[in-house]
Amino acid sequence: QVQLVESGGGLVQAGGSLRLSCAPSIRSSSTHMAWFRQAPGKEREFVGGISLLGGTTYWADSVKGRFTISRDWPKNMIYLQMNSLKPEDTAVYYCAAGYNGGNVHSREEYDYWGQGTQVTVSS
Repeated sequence: QVQLVESGGGLVQAGGSLRLSCAPSIRSSSTHMAWFRQAPGKEREFVGGISLLGGTTYWADSVKGRFTISRDWPKNMIYLQMNSLKPEDTAVYYCAAGYNGGNVHSREEYDYWGQGTQVTVSS
């Protein structure tokens, strides 16, 4: 069982930046990891993902060009750098692993989830 721990959330003004971190408890065999978010009253949605082997990234249109994902292989961590934040980015952000090989954008393709970290962007 892989446990994922997110950190780095907080309150920021519109236009600001935050960096989220995701630390798996063990080095997962998952080929991909991803970030999802869930705003109050909405479905959990894909934000971005990364291939841990090749570094290819995948993005939701709503964050493309503003967010980046990076991985630190020795530290076994991934990061979500969020720039030019907007109020509509406000949500609980979740790290996901245990990718099953299907659509990287689909939450059904991930077996392990963190507890989430709150990101609030004020206008």
